Amino acid sequence: MAQATWEKGQNAEALRLAKPAGGRRKFLFGGLLILVAIIYLIASGTMAGAQYFITVDEVVNNPEYIGQTVRISGVVLGDTIEYDSENLLIDFTIAHIPSEFDDLATALYVAANNPDATRLAVHIENQVKPDLLQHEAQAILTGKLGEDGVFYATELLLKCPSRFIESGPDGAMLESGA
Repeated sequence: MAQATWEKGQNAEALRLAKPAGGRRKFLFGGLLILVAIIYLIASGTMAGAQYFITVDEVVNNPEYIGQTVRISGVVLGDTIEYDSENLLIDFTIAHIPSEFDDLATALYVAANNPDATRLAVHIENQVKPDLLQHEAQAILTGKLGEDGVFYATELLLKCPSRFIESGPDGAMLESGA
């Protein structure tokens, strides 16, 4: 029976040393490409989500927002709330919330009672009237500004500072504003 033997040639040693270097380069290049892609996605996601919502002033004063889906924030003017329970239609007006106040409750109070604040009519369809939809509630709305100047919301989130509970002087829990 013939015996098979394997002999290393001189070229085999050179090929063995050359292959890992090419493989390492491909691996490093691929890893670098993935790292750059991850950094790009993080940066673009951070820039897009850096501003949670825009103000009523920005929406009303910038015609570029007409027809675009945006998220806005404003204070609800309680005397403008109209609800049609048969057709599930909600109409109300929001006003611009000034940014010069540290206390949200004060900012909402000032905005709701300022006749010079920028105002925006809001229309929502197919939604039951939320309990928190009341005077001086902060509304965060997602939707589109129509050509007619009405904001057609598809999503409504409400914050009511009179419902917030804050800690009192001796650790007692106090209900503020109510």
